[in-house]
Amino acid sequence: MEGLARWALAFSVGFLAVRFLRVTTRDLFAAPALQRENHRGARLPTAGGLLIVLAVLLVEAARAVIGAIGVGDEPGLDTPRSLVLFAVFAFALLGLIDDLLANGEARGFRGHVGEALRGRLSTGFLKLAGGGAVAVVLVASPGFATGRRLIVDAVLIALCTNLGNLLDRAPGRTLKVGALAYVPLAIALGGGAVGVAAAPVMGAAIALLGDDLRERLMLGDTGANVVGAVLGLAVVLGLDEPARLAVLAVVVLLNVAAELVSFSAVIDRTPPLRALDHWGRPNRAVD
Repeated sequence: MEGLARWALAFSVGFLAVRFLRVTTRDLFAAPALQRENHRGARLPTAGGLLIVLAVLLVEAARAVIGAIGVGDEPGLDTPRSLVLFAVFAFALLGLIDDLLANGEARGFRGHVGEALRGRLSTGFLKLAGGGAVAVVLVASPGFATGRRLIVDAVLIALCTNLGNLLDRAPGRTLKVGALAYVPLAIALGGGAVGVAAAPVMGAAIALLGDDLRERLMLGDTGANVVGAVLGLAVVLGLDEPARLAVLAVVVLLNVAAELVSFSAVIDRTPPLRALDHWGRPNRAVD
């Protein structure tokens, strides 16, 4: 019960931190540098995932201060929280580069790699290559993973991150899928160290769902990167090998499928998926 209470508190604080930041940073997100056209041509602030980063930083700072006065955990980061914090900052940075500096028309893994082979590095390729490097650094932590597991787990984290981006083609889609994936994962992790480490990130992400659905801002690659990466990292840190391999198989299939078909087209042709995808979104015509 104590572990469950710690998880609930961590999740709730992450959620509330983003709602507070959303109110207090409206002018910052109105900056011209962040304005981009969304799927229907409306101009909105992008990189809403920056609020997740700031919220998680505030949560960890508050944990340290409260721990220093003898309440709750001792000050300092345990291994799961250190890795989650590094993942949040590193993957958000890669996503922010793409949100602000995206260049070229390359799409998908083949498109970005093809451009790189022709001597033109896109921000998408930097995001893919950088994401792979961050994933390796995460799983190469001392005493954590070596050999085959390092490669398998790094690929899992990188593909989960990429999947978060691939789904971010309609308001709320990445956050809805992320929330659905998080429910069984949170149950499996419970109130252990990994579950508590990931909880503020997911609470913060889900706090942006209403704004994303109503097109008040876009999650951007900044946020989609973080959601996918933290879910993948939580799988790697908290689940046993059969479960990790099962998740890896699913994300491999989905990433390969994205190179062959449009997720949006499949969703539109499948009534249950279409209903879920449109849930919470206002009925607006494409401009």
